[in-house]
Amino acid sequence: MYSSFDTSERALSPVSKALGVGVVALAGSALASAYLAAKAESDNPPIGRFVEVDGVRLHYVEMGAGEPVVFLHGNGAMVQDLASSGLLDRAAQSCRVIAFDRPGFGYSERPGDRSWTPDAQAELFHKAFAKLSIAKPVVVAHSWGTLVAMRLAIAHPESVARLVLLSGYYFPTLRTDTVTSAPGAAPLLGPVVQHTVGPFLSRLAANSVFKKLFKPLPVSKKFLAQYSVALASRPGQLQAVAAETAMMTSQVSGLEDAYAALRMPVHIFAGDSDAIVDTAYQSEELHKLVDGSTLHIEPGVGHMIHHAIPDKIAAVLSTLSNKTSAEAA
Repeated sequence: MYSSFDTSERALSPVSKALGVGVVALAGSALASAYLAAKAESDNPPIGRFVEVDGVRLHYVEMGAGEPVVFLHGNGAMVQDLASSGLLDRAAQSCRVIAFDRPGFGYSERPGDRSWTPDAQAELFHKAFAKLSIAKPVVVAHSWGTLVAMRLAIAHPESVARLVLLSGYYFPTLRTDTVTSAPGAAPLLGPVVQHTVGPFLSRLAANSVFKKLFKPLPVSKKFLAQYSVALASRPGQLQAVAAETAMMTSQVSGLEDAYAALRMPVHIFAGDSDAIVDTAYQSEELHKLVDGSTLHIEPGVGHMIHHAIPDKIAAVLSTLSNKTSAEAA
């Protein structure tokens, strides 16, 4: 006959076993994720150079000569997104092009000793400009990168000649992704998720995410060939994605007066079929606020506008570069 203690012990055994299996599964996932991340970096080495700013190692690509044009990518992306669009090569025909991996993306570091808000990133790039002798560049930013570009222009207007904003997010809206990304951005839960199941879920979701980004156009073949899903699915980059998604709504609140105070030339590009941000509410409203801004709405184009019309954007950059050069003279 079993004692009451024996009965309780037996009742708890299935729970203990389940917990043990769970711990082993998570440990196995973590090891597999680490292996896949290392393999991704081995298969996709850095394509550019490095500069250290404020203890942060930034990866960037530089090409061409002339007036400087700086490129900042969106959330979840990296330099390869911009490069595969052809925009960097086209711009480099008449400008000095510098395209950065933002902190936590590609091969740029994202130390955990600070919150990487748009303000923090803007300050980092302001210092990077000085270190790389980038004087008053035209700043081109896509999607989440526009938050950084706008904060840079607001905080250091003397350091930015012009802004070219692509498919940007400027005003707060209700977004389900800010809620669903919260667990992945949480201090304790986030690293566990991103170092175990996160990389596998990211790989499974990649194709559907790409289709939504490029919608209504097909996903670019050059993008698929040059953009590494494996590199983008590393735990560190997934943590950066979750953190930036979770903060984006709060980070654009109450900036209307700052936008309206901008006096530099601002070119706003957006597609009328963007499935990620509301073009009418975001780009068109920004155009109304920023005096003298120029609005380019491209019909039949979605969020990845730089892949759809790289020639048009490069032509604007060439014109802006020539104007900047003439003004400097």
